[in-house]
Amino acid sequence: MVKLPAPVRRRDPHRRGWLHGAPPPRWVRALPVVLVVFVCAVTLLSPNPLDIGFLLGAIPPLAVLSYGPVATALLGSTVVTLLTVPAFQLNRPGNTDLETVTFVAVLSVFLSYVRSRRDAQLDLERTVAEAAQRAVVPPLPKQVGPVRCTGLYRAAQRGTLVGGDFFDVRRGREGVRAVMGDVQGHGLAAVSTVAALLGSFREAVLDRTDLPGVAAALDRRLVVDSQEVRHAELFATAVLLEFDGDARSVRLVTCGHPPPVLLRDGHAEEVGLVPWTPLGLGLPDGVPRRGGHVLPLRRGDVLFLASDGVTEARDAAGVFYPLLDRLPRLAAVDPAELADHVMADLLAHCGTLSDDVTMLVLAPHPPDPPEGR
Repeated sequence: MVKLPAPVRRRDPHRRGWLHGAPPPRWVRALPVVLVVFVCAVTLLSPNPLDIGFLLGAIPPLAVLSYGPVATALLGSTVVTLLTVPAFQLNRPGNTDLETVTFVAVLSVFLSYVRSRRDAQLDLERTVAEAAQRAVVPPLPKQVGPVRCTGLYRAAQRGTLVGGDFFDVRRGREGVRAVMGDVQGHGLAAVSTVAALLGSFREAVLDRTDLPGVAAALDRRLVVDSQEVRHAELFATAVLLEFDGDARSVRLVTCGHPPPVLLRDGHAEEVGLVPWTPLGLGLPDGVPRRGGHVLPLRRGDVLFLASDGVTEARDAAGVFYPLLDRLPRLAAVDPAELADHVMADLLAHCGTLSDDVTMLVLAPHPPDPPEGR
């Protein structure tokens, strides 16, 4: 039985932690209450009076991390009340503890109010940013025509959904067309270039009659954009695919991008493609007239596309991630889960990721051949 890495068991290092704006874990929320119970229990069980009232002064600041102003005020009032209960004798040796804790509790309520307002504003800004980024790169449908597709993207810049990589799958008059690319730069600085290329690709899917023409449209977009900005020197690598109407074959064009990997009969092999010039550097005049590479497909074939964030990822010893060696073992799952398992395996190999990681899994589903053939 093939043992696959479970993606849910590995923590994605790009996932937002509670120290970076995510909700605090349960133990942080429970800490103020636990401290109150601890101080009261120790005081009641001790045969001699204990001068530990100062510990209660930590409860209101801890409440600021997890609670709003109302809950913080309630915890602060509880602390002040405990200091005045004679049975606990926590306000020793005098009124200093009571006055100090009261001041800290009032200050904590104010800080909790400020934090709550700030968090609400940050949540609103994050929601707007995510909506804008998802408008640029919307989630892929599970199937486009006869092709099942799954995409996975992890931006190198923490907190962003879009960076320097992009992919899309669209259906046009000539069949299903797909693109994966990597633009110059990373993070939010590359979003405008990604948006321009994806917009050009979606228009070209509808208007261009051949796949090289789609590549020429993307190249022209970058050339024009570079001319409008002094010393922009925009360029991108990309691989484009065009499945015929029944997904029995696929035409491929690569412009400086790593070629797709064909998974067939338990083996993984890169599709042999002659690379063209990267987009934005001006495709030679003869290139758009070439038809690209045509690959016949069988039922069960899977095409796996990855950015250099996968193929060039290294571990602490500098060893590259062995994608071709790992894919046959990982491909024993449903194609819809392949990208998640590769991501988990990549994290296990590298630990941390410093580049955008993008994967696109395309599983053509051609119809059964007619009987008698």
